Amino acid sequence: MTTTRREFNLSALAMMGAAATPGVLAASPELNRRWVLASRPAGKPQMDNFRLEEAPVPEPQDGQVLVQTLYLSLDPYMRGRMSAADSYADSVGIGEVMVGGTVGRVVASKHSDFAPGDLVSAFSGWQEYAALPGATLSKLDARIKPLSYALGVLGMPGLTAYVGLLDIGEPKPGETVVLAASTGAVGSVVGQIAKLKGCRVVGIAGAQEKCRYAVEELGYDACVSHYDDDMAEQLAAQCPDGIDVYFENVGGSSWEAVMPLLNTFARIPVCGLIAHYNQTELPPGPDRMSVLQSQILVNRWKMQGFIIGDHLDRSGDFVRDVGTWLAQGKIKYREDVVDGLENAPEAFFGLFQGANFGKLVVKVAS
Repeated sequence: MTTTRREFNLSALAMMGAAATPGVLAASPELNRRWVLASRPAGKPQMDNFRLEEAPVPEPQDGQVLVQTLYLSLDPYMRGRMSAADSYADSVGIGEVMVGGTVGRVVASKHSDFAPGDLVSAFSGWQEYAALPGATLSKLDARIKPLSYALGVLGMPGLTAYVGLLDIGEPKPGETVVLAASTGAVGSVVGQIAKLKGCRVVGIAGAQEKCRYAVEELGYDACVSHYDDDMAEQLAAQCPDGIDVYFENVGGSSWEAVMPLLNTFARIPVCGLIAHYNQTELPPGPDRMSVLQSQILVNRWKMQGFIIGDHLDRSGDFVRDVGTWLAQGKIKYREDVVDGLENAPEAFFGLFQGANFGKLVVKVAS
């Protein structure tokens, strides 16, 4: 697998007002490569859960647009969509194309709002071409450079960070904010916004390289590694005044270390639990649900789960604020770009091992 890492400490909107320049249209395609769900995983996903197929490129029908995928976003939520369990969104059916957000180029259109060459954000999934209803597409803001930023800092992960921290976490100057997966697509934005709001920020990450990056490049006050046996003690030492906001997207040992340090009236936005996505049964040990409920009551914690699709009304404010901070160099952003659709499954497996450094995207086409 060829992985290209790109780090940007610049403005994704540095070319404010510049028009997006559509690339040269590919020759009329004949075959569409696509990854479909071959079987449902038991525990960690494996290669035999996927199947790479070739099929004719679909013809757009009335109201549809044929889109060529340029970049595909890989995200932890996809593990849940591989399961048949009830959730907030439908499962991927056996034999269906794996879901995923994309940035693409219009190849052909039977919708009045789109023309060949337009650049769009879509939900094409793990495939090279998709015929999609025009109503499900959005033209890319011409200010977004590189295009893949629409899948990260100026896309769903960035909006998740913005809404979860500001609307649910409600950070105040001088408070302590702790976040797990602190150098990832969501976490890196959470931490930097918290610093902009005048908070002390302590990250939890994996490799020491990521912890150094969190402090030296992202500006966190401290970062501890969940690989260390004494992580809980390190975290307590870095949070002498307790924790006021904990942005939860991991669970597991991170939550175990954080919970005893939460202050009265702490806020806990919950957007993911990646440490538990591959579990097939409840973890061993005593049932501590009553202890958690008691702590929520006595300490008046606000613990709120959220799905970003319920908060799209905040998109305008998000693009304005985060776009401005990027333009001013106040937010740094890092991508982990994998070349080739054929490498998508292997890259996806790495999400659950902390293999990626920054937002994980697959470059499907130039």
